[in-house]
Amino acid sequence: MDRRGRTDYPVPPFARAAPCPLRSPLRPMFLSSLLVAVVENSRRHAALVALLAVVVAALSLWAASTRLGVTTDTDTLFAQNLPWRQQEIAYDKLFPQFTNQVVAVIDARIPEEADATAAALAAALKADPAHFRTVTQPDASPYFTREAFLFLNTQDLTDLLNKTIDAQPFLGQLAQDPSARGLFAAINLMAVGVQHGDADLGPYAPSLEAFHQALAAAAAGHPQPLSWENLLAGSIAAQGGKFRFVLAQPVLDYGALQPGGAAIASLRAAAANLEFVKAGTARVRVTGSVQLADEEFATVAQGALAGVIGSILLVVLWLTLAVKSWRLIVPILLTLVLGLSITTGFAAIAVGVLNLISIAFAVLFVGIAVDFAIQFSVRYREMRHLYDDPARALAETARRVGPQILVAAAAVAAGFFAFVPTDFKGVAELGMIAGSGMIIAFLTTIFFLPAVLTLFRPRAERGEIGFRAANALEQQLFRAHWPVLGVFAALAVAGVALLPTLQFDSDPLHTKNPNTEAMRTLADLLNSPLYNPYSVEILSPDLAAADAVAAKLRALPLVQGVRTLSSFVPSDQKPKLALVADAANILDPTLALGAPAAPVTPGDIRLAAKSAATHIDQITDKLKPGDPLLEIGDDLKSLATAPDATLVAANRALIMFLPMQLARLRTALDVQPVTDADVPPEIRRDWVLPDGRARVQAVSKSMARDSRGLHAFVAQVETAAPNAGGSAVGIVETAATIIGAFRSAAIGAICAIAVILLLVLRRVVDAALVLAPLLLSALMTVVIAALLPLPLNFANIIALPLLLGVGVSFNIYFVMNWRSGQDRFLGSATARAVVFSALTTATAFGSLALSRHPGTASMGDLLLLSLGCTLIASLIFEPTMLRTIPRRKPDAA
Repeated sequence: MDRRGRTDYPVPPFARAAPCPLRSPLRPMFLSSLLVAVVENSRRHAALVALLAVVVAALSLWAASTRLGVTTDTDTLFAQNLPWRQQEIAYDKLFPQFTNQVVAVIDARIPEEADATAAALAAALKADPAHFRTVTQPDASPYFTREAFLFLNTQDLTDLLNKTIDAQPFLGQLAQDPSARGLFAAINLMAVGVQHGDADLGPYAPSLEAFHQALAAAAAGHPQPLSWENLLAGSIAAQGGKFRFVLAQPVLDYGALQPGGAAIASLRAAAANLEFVKAGTARVRVTGSVQLADEEFATVAQGALAGVIGSILLVVLWLTLAVKSWRLIVPILLTLVLGLSITTGFAAIAVGVLNLISIAFAVLFVGIAVDFAIQFSVRYREMRHLYDDPARALAETARRVGPQILVAAAAVAAGFFAFVPTDFKGVAELGMIAGSGMIIAFLTTIFFLPAVLTLFRPRAERGEIGFRAANALEQQLFRAHWPVLGVFAALAVAGVALLPTLQFDSDPLHTKNPNTEAMRTLADLLNSPLYNPYSVEILSPDLAAADAVAAKLRALPLVQGVRTLSSFVPSDQKPKLALVADAANILDPTLALGAPAAPVTPGDIRLAAKSAATHIDQITDKLKPGDPLLEIGDDLKSLATAPDATLVAANRALIMFLPMQLARLRTALDVQPVTDADVPPEIRRDWVLPDGRARVQAVSKSMARDSRGLHAFVAQVETAAPNAGGSAVGIVETAATIIGAFRSAAIGAICAIAVILLLVLRRVVDAALVLAPLLLSALMTVVIAALLPLPLNFANIIALPLLLGVGVSFNIYFVMNWRSGQDRFLGSATARAVVFSALTTATAFGSLALSRHPGTASMGDLLLLSLGCTLIASLIFEPTMLRTIPRRKPDAA
């Protein structure tokens, strides 16, 4: 009996084909009866069910708060029993000094400032054992200073030694008096040499220009240290590179959201107090695996709160449009909160630590589970239009839509569970949590939602539920059904054709925010053999075998450079030693340390400046206009009249690094032959293990740093070294693991879903009617992703299980309605629920698409794209296809 006392209640147009509105589309009947009994029991004990739900939610949240963690370590995304992961783990145990590193990258105005900053930073970090376990400077070993000349090629060495010998008088004056007084006296000697025609200053023009810049700055009261390394070595000084490195292994706090946060904060504080950093002439940037992981988590979390708030507001808006009443909106939201709380508690117990992929379970849960609650609530509105009695309406809702939600939940869960056995642990854990979440969502929808609806007492509906205007659209689609189906067939063919072109970007660096300090710094280091992220590592039985492998690798076209321990032993030593010995015979007397010069005073500096300026004035007719020596003369005149404080500051800046460079020159001239036995232990331990096994490192050329190039690079290296490992091999193997996992899981998911559909629907055709739009939406997604292009990566590839989940649930509703005799779809309450469910899901995914983290954003982009394709297939293709199939006798009750 309806609310007006009538028993001949009006039947909405979309239900008139059914012989009895009470009939269930499922057999056997006990399933429908069981669900009705559950809902009825929840209704009768609504307050108790709600109280139990609060208790369960509280326990779940307590478990999550005490046991659930998050890691940004991408190594946790893959099973450890994979051969390439076992190789990585074994390598890390052999060379633990390369794991969990913070890399401080220092660059400065001049090389000496970079060296001094790096040395001071290393000293500060070594004095902080609370935050750092080990600290090294791989490019600052005294060994490199001692053997500096031997590491140059013969031509560069010859040029450098000849230039140094030519500057012997100048260097002699500085060696005897390393002060501004001595420097001005040396400049005086230059002027005298020009006056007598004994000096050609042309080759020294760059050095003289550097002197002018330093003197002018000092005279203006802004002294800056002079680079004697650049002056003495010229362009050869640049061969050492502009960066200096400090490598540290921090003490990690795994209980914190950013395990390296405290150590990196300590490093930054130490760097901020360094002399040249404070002066603004040197900078310290931080990169390395620890900083990359910490920044990645910060990027993922950035804006998350605002995104969540925005998503909640939009979800409320869609729910308002879907169900029209706060008495229905609040129960739906409470059901979602309960289901998400229980699922989070389950995740805490099942996995304990979420990774960068499994953390997306919350978004997937909301995006899919909301469909169950919306379907139940919208169909409840439909029943409330038919029945005045809320209890009868709840029972009929459970009878009609309960089995549909159960089948949808089972199929979606099966799709997720298919990923559990894969080696892609990140998605395997996501599959386990999300699959279980679908079961939890069904249970909360059937047990909890009816109880809350009873407590909130939604009012009866006055009008029909559905989109009346959509009936006309459906008629148009039916009239043009063959062209419509033809367009979708063409899209499916295009998807199959474009499937091989779909790109997979296997580089995990491309899923990180390129604008963070760690990523920008890493980009600057791509050509550095010390910290190139695209390298291959080979472990050989001994050094001789390592050198043999290195020789093969150097011949490969995609290999930029190869290093072994032998790379630290200079080649062609005999002719180089002879050159250095000849230069030492000439320069040693000049550079020999004598009695210390008298302390310099401002008066001494002023007098030396006046003397040098006077001699330069005497040779102006022999110098070309703009000659640096003329400018130096003007600078010296300014200094000659400067206050004492200016002269003292100028003296410090001009000769700050002179004694160090003279000492390095003396050391380098005293070189002796070296063998690999002379390589110091701090270098040797990075290349040779105690048992004699030796490490080989090969670095790729720039052309081999995209996905295709890396695969080619690794393939080339493995022809010479089949046991190769390292970051480049890891990236390639990661891609193979991910693709293999999704291929097998997709096949398993589709088979599992098909089995469930066959068991429930018991007709191959009906199961095919559910799967056809699902496959079509996948192929449509391929078409758009290939044309954009939107490459797959290890983050956004989880759109596949979502596509299966959403597509299956939407299609099941329509097919099961069609089985019950319904022949109108787009104007039905089911279609209304599907549309608003899709909008709610899109809102959740949109928050991901707006993330500043590229991996998360690409995940959101692909999820939105696949959702759009799924919605088109479900709302246009599916109804058109169903209406094209001849009517059949509805399922019996």
